[in-house]
Amino acid sequence: MVRTRKSNPFGLDARRHARLYFKHGAFYYAHRNGHWEKLGTDLAVAKRKAEHYNDPDNTFGLMAYFLDEFVLHCERRTRLPRDKGGMAVRTYEDYKRDVEPLKAFFGKMVPTAIEPPHIGKYLDLGVEMDRAVRANREKACLSACFTWLIRKGEAGVKLNPCLGVRRNPETPRERYVEHAEYHAVGRVAVKQVRGLMALIYRTLQRPEDIIGWTPANVILKREPDGSHRKIIRNDQGKTGKIVDIAITPEIDAILKDLKMDGASTGPGMTLVHTRSGHPYTYDGLCAMLRRYIKKAKVDGFGFYDLKGKGATDMWLAGVPLEQIQVLCGHESVKTTEVYVKCRWRGTVQPNSVPLAV
Repeated sequence: MVRTRKSNPFGLDARRHARLYFKHGAFYYAHRNGHWEKLGTDLAVAKRKAEHYNDPDNTFGLMAYFLDEFVLHCERRTRLPRDKGGMAVRTYEDYKRDVEPLKAFFGKMVPTAIEPPHIGKYLDLGVEMDRAVRANREKACLSACFTWLIRKGEAGVKLNPCLGVRRNPETPRERYVEHAEYHAVGRVAVKQVRGLMALIYRTLQRPEDIIGWTPANVILKREPDGSHRKIIRNDQGKTGKIVDIAITPEIDAILKDLKMDGASTGPGMTLVHTRSGHPYTYDGLCAMLRRYIKKAKVDGFGFYDLKGKGATDMWLAGVPLEQIQVLCGHESVKTTEVYVKCRWRGTVQPNSVPLAV
């Protein structure tokens, strides 16, 4: 019987490198039949062989294996600061989800056998299955994996087969939530959903970021002129940018409304939380929103549509696009302009210039 490892000086993974031991100056793999196989003195080689032996699906060397390796690499990057190659947790979670359908399609192929036509076929299949946009996201994940393989010199990959393959056409989200629709849902929703709706509309931040806010995000900031003002400091999970949002009377009222039974939010407790003080999941809040939309008998919309509504309403009110851009975390003002105008359904005057006779 193999004993449980008490120390781990070589950084062995409990699952991938199980049954791998170092003794007498070399690495050994303890097979289940009791045989100890000498793997040599090279740690990297020993780890790879152990991963191969521990692989229940015999995916070692195939695309399924390297996709899993890529996800593990991304998970490690979430623990690093951004200036040292860190990755947002949301990006890692997206990749972890996206590799599953990729493994179903490409899993049994070796990486060097995958060519651009295979990528095109995958995208076409996404269209046939009514998941064209999802296939685009998965293609982006696969491309990131190949870029990683090339950089690491893994699997003999020299070129990224995803490059040059046009993705499926996407229709931009153009849903504009009318004021009446917003208020109708707000009247029937619980304060947590109502508060999240209001915070998204007022701050234009991603709902996944907002539900993670705690009292630590609310700080008193010293401005360049020496004055102090209360702000919400948000580290945008998608862009990595930090934005300081002034707490206006409207936002202050939202924060007060979110307090349960008049009690202050405790240290570490999220501002949007259950009665027991636990944080909500984003999927759970989305499900709640759908129920209240159905109850209010309005057309469906999501939390992200409220971000678009807030940006569009600010633009219609004359707020400079540059200010909206900072809140949204867009790379350029042009992106912000497209973002707000695609939802605008105002009436425009036709050409009234008289024709010359």
